[in-house]
Amino acid sequence: MSKKVEFLFDVGSPTAYLAYTQLPAIAENTSAQIEWTPMLLGGLFKAVGNQSPAFLKPKSEWMSKDIARFAERYGVPYQRNEHFPVNTLHLMRGAIAAQEDENLDEYLDCVFRAMWVESKKMDDPEVVSQTFETAGLDPKHIFSRVQEQSVKDRLIRNTESAAERGAFGAPTFFVGDEMFFGQDRLDFVEEFLRA
Repeated sequence: MSKKVEFLFDVGSPTAYLAYTQLPAIAENTSAQIEWTPMLLGGLFKAVGNQSPAFLKPKSEWMSKDIARFAERYGVPYQRNEHFPVNTLHLMRGAIAAQEDENLDEYLDCVFRAMWVESKKMDDPEVVSQTFETAGLDPKHIFSRVQEQSVKDRLIRNTESAAERGAFGAPTFFVGDEMFFGQDRLDFVEEFLRA
C-alpha cells in the first residue's frame, strides 16, 4: 500500500495556501499520495469553539508578518488579501465539485492564486465569475454545481469529520492516524512519511 498524506484545507487560509505550494514536492520526495479534503474552516471553528486569527488583533498582526516570511523562504508569491477574512462557503463547495469533476488542480491553482497572490474579493460573485473565466473554468457550471445538495452535504461531512478527528484549524494533515497542524509543521509531515 502506498503512503498517503491527507490535506484538510480551506482556501480562505493563507497558511493553507503556503502548504498547498509545498506539499506536492514533499509527496513526490517521499513517494506519497496526497488526499485532498476540502472543509469549511468557519464550520470547523464553530464545531470546536475556535476562531479565526483575523479577529485577534495581536495574533493577526504577528501572523501577517510570519506568513510573509515563510512565503519568502519558500520562494512563492504572496500578498495579504485586503478583503480578509473572505466567506469561502461557495468556494469550498466549488472545491468539492471540482474534485468530483476531476479538475481540482486547475480549480485550486485559480482560487489560491486569486486569494493569496492577486488579493481578490473571492466572495463577490462577479469577481469570482471573472476569475474563473480568465482561468479557463466555466463559472456557470461551477455556480450550478455548488447548489447541488450532494455537494453541500459532502462539504458538511468533511467538516464534521475533521472536527471528530481532532482538527481545529487549517491546514491540517493526517498521515495514518497521526495529525499535524500548520504549514510550519510540514517538516514533521515529511519526516513521518519517510519513517
